[in-house]
Amino acid sequence: MENLINSKVKDIEISGIRRFFNMVSHYEDVISLTIGQPDFPTPDHIKQAGIQAIQDNQTSYTHNAGLLSLRKAIEHHVSTTYQLSYRAEEEIIVTVGASQALDITLRTIIQPGDEVLLPGPVYPGYEPLIRLAGATPVFVDTSENQFKLTSDLIEANLTNRTKAIILPYPSNPTGVTMTEDELKAIAETLKKHQLFLLADEIYSELVYEQKHTSIATFQEIHDQVIVINGVSKSHSMTGWRIGYLLAPAWLSRHILKVHQYNVSCATSISQYAALEALTRGSEDSKKMREAYKQRRSYVTRRLQEMGLEFAQPDGAFYIFLRFPLKGKSTMDRAIQLVEEAGIALVPGDAFSEYGKGYMRLSYAYSMKTLEKGLDRLEKFHLTS
Repeated sequence: MENLINSKVKDIEISGIRRFFNMVSHYEDVISLTIGQPDFPTPDHIKQAGIQAIQDNQTSYTHNAGLLSLRKAIEHHVSTTYQLSYRAEEEIIVTVGASQALDITLRTIIQPGDEVLLPGPVYPGYEPLIRLAGATPVFVDTSENQFKLTSDLIEANLTNRTKAIILPYPSNPTGVTMTEDELKAIAETLKKHQLFLLADEIYSELVYEQKHTSIATFQEIHDQVIVINGVSKSHSMTGWRIGYLLAPAWLSRHILKVHQYNVSCATSISQYAALEALTRGSEDSKKMREAYKQRRSYVTRRLQEMGLEFAQPDGAFYIFLRFPLKGKSTMDRAIQLVEEAGIALVPGDAFSEYGKGYMRLSYAYSMKTLEKGLDRLEKFHLTS
C-alpha cells in the first residue's frame, strides 16, 4: 500500500536537527546544546491568561483569522516595535505557529515548476514545505558572504522560474542578521521583479547590538512581502503554537482560504495567552534577551579561546562554528563528539550542503549547562 502514498511526502525526510537529536538521545551523560528551545518557562501572567480563558469557557472557534483583539494587539506591536503598518481586520492572520504561516503562504503563492531562493545554510523546515507545494528550493551559498543572502547573490541566482525568496533573519543556524542598508539593497532588487519575499522574523525580538529592521518597512515593495512572526521565541511559548503573518489585503484574503481549510483557526486558549503576551509582556522578552546576550558573550569568549572560528551572532541563540573534520564527515564528527566528549552539537550539513564542516551550538541553555558543555568541547578539541 505504501506505493499509493504521495511521492512528494515519501521523498521528504524528518529534519536533520531532530534526526540527530533522536539518534544521540539514548547516550548517557551527554550535554546537549542542540535544540532551539528557550529554557525559560512561559511567564506566569501569560499562563494565567490561558487558564482564565479556560475558566471563562473561551473554548470555541474564533474568527478564522484569529481574535480581533489579538490581531489589533499585533497591529499595535508591529507598528510601535518595527514601524510596520498592517490593518488588523484585513492584513493579519493568526496561525498555528510560524511554521503553519509559512506552509499556508507557500501553498497560496507557489505553483508546480516554480523555484524558491533561500540562503544556505538555513533552517531545514523550509525545503519540505517548498517541495510539498510543488516548487524547487534553490539554495544560495552564503558561506563566503558572512552567511547573508545579499542583493547581489539574489540577482545572480534569479531565473525565469523564480517565484519567491525566503529571507530568514536573524538566522537559524548562524545567528547573523541583516543591516538596514543590506535590506534596502534587497528591496531595490525586489521591486524590479515580479517576486514574493517571505521574511521569517521569528527571532526579531532577539537582536542584540542593533535594532531589528524588517524589510517590510520599505513601502515600495509592500505588495511583494509577507512577514512571518510569532510569540514562540520572544515569550518562550513554543508549545502554545501561536504565530502570525502580515500581508497586503489582496493577498491575505487568499492565504486565509488555505488557512481556513487547513486548521479553521488557531487554538482559542492560546490566542488569549498570546494577547496577554503582546499587551502586557514586553518586559518578558527584554529579560530573556538580556540573559541570552550574557550567554552569547560567555560562549563566544570560550570558543575564541579555543581557537575555533564562527560567524559572529547578532541575534537568535545560535552559534555556527567551523569544526575540524579530521577526515570524517560532518555527521561522523558530530557523533564522535557525543561518544568521546559527551557533548551534542547539530552537524552543520543538517542545514543544507553549505553547512558541511560546521556545527550549530544553541545557547538557549542555563549557564551551568553551557559551562559544562564547553569544558567538554575544549578538552575534546585540544586532544582529538
